[in-house]
Amino acid sequence: MDEKLIGEYKSFLDNGKTERECVSQIVKEAEKNGFVDLNKIDSVKAGDKVYITQMNKAIALFTVGYDPLEKGMNILGAHIDSPRLDVKQIPVLERDFICYFNTHYYGGIKKYQWVTLPLAIHGVVCKTDGTTVNINIGEKADDPVFCISDILPHLAQKQMKESASEFISGESLDLIVGSIVPPKKDKKEEEKKDDKKDEKKNSCKKAILKLLKTQYGIEENDFMSAELEIVPAGVARDLGLDRSLILGYGQDDRSCAYTSFRALLDSEVKTRTACCLCVDKEEIGSVGATGMESHFFENAVAELVARMGQYSDLTLRRSLANSTMLSSDVNAAFDPQNPDLYDRDNASFLGSGIVFNKFTGSRGKYSANDANPEYIAKVRAVMEKNNIPYQMSELGKVDQGGGGTIAYLAAKYGMNVIDAGVPVLSMHAPWEITAKEDIWQAYCAYKAFLQL
Repeated sequence: MDEKLIGEYKSFLDNGKTERECVSQIVKEAEKNGFVDLNKIDSVKAGDKVYITQMNKAIALFTVGYDPLEKGMNILGAHIDSPRLDVKQIPVLERDFICYFNTHYYGGIKKYQWVTLPLAIHGVVCKTDGTTVNINIGEKADDPVFCISDILPHLAQKQMKESASEFISGESLDLIVGSIVPPKKDKKEEEKKDDKKDEKKNSCKKAILKLLKTQYGIEENDFMSAELEIVPAGVARDLGLDRSLILGYGQDDRSCAYTSFRALLDSEVKTRTACCLCVDKEEIGSVGATGMESHFFENAVAELVARMGQYSDLTLRRSLANSTMLSSDVNAAFDPQNPDLYDRDNASFLGSGIVFNKFTGSRGKYSANDANPEYIAKVRAVMEKNNIPYQMSELGKVDQGGGGTIAYLAAKYGMNVIDAGVPVLSMHAPWEITAKEDIWQAYCAYKAFLQL
């Protein structure tokens, strides 16, 4: 295991808590390694390294091989969005001398896991004058952090009788961003007219808005065109006395995105074109202009084909259909605390290497890709040839639930696809757990696949 790669991976998690931050890191590192923006060049030839981005939240990178592109590519496809809380477009409110940001949760979360944690705000505020303000508050040692409060146990009798999905509601996930000392109560004051009383109302909100304008140049209306994400504050850490595990935010799916990207950077140009694709919105159905359901990847390949002087609709279709893909996405690691949720013989275990999942989806394989056995045999042969440990797994027992990936959306082009990624404990929690050995073996597996 390469400890340097593990350290770089943890740094990637620390500096990439949003999709934009991930893309920014990937572009910076890619350009250091000779990749150029496809939109800035007119022609591409074998041996070139290029990338193309979409709205700063998705990216496709290509190492162009010597075969015609219509013979297909080897693709690693991951996603770089993670469950979180998003700040609403009209978010600033005050309740009894405490100021809050109103939020809307993103992706599949257990809402109760997000209360009483130190939280940070990351994102952008786009102003009508064309400027963009980058926001990152809560990560530096001297930064303030933010928090969502909870009911004390002494008063929580009613709350404790409610189901886990109900006792913290989505509308109660309001982020504390400031407070003010309440004015002293005065009987004479109470007798004054209502308009005089109102002078004290929203004084905390006004103070916070003034601070935002002074420090960041942000007006209240600027939140209408902002994209601010609430994430756990703090860095990824070694977990356990033996330091064998990693505790960090966003490891679903940045554990696979980073190792896929790193594998592409470290791979030599081969006969076949290699690609790393990192998309957005997987946690909410791969929708939108930056998700896998969009035409982003198809358009990126079309631009590449055109710059190679090979463009036709048929060439584009063949390039996609003749490709092979590992859908680089995580799988649920077997949880010894809750063994009844898993079919142990078909579960993945921390430290046992990359996980292949023939299908994802839920229950009766709904929304599944269901990889072909001929393709699985070829992938197995690559792993075994390179002495790379791997596991075959499902995501829990059949009736327990399930989950989706981008695999079925890539498969619609006719290419062979299988899910392949890192096993994760506490998936979708603010802090997720992976094994260092699995991070390393995923990198090795992705690199071997690309060099076919």
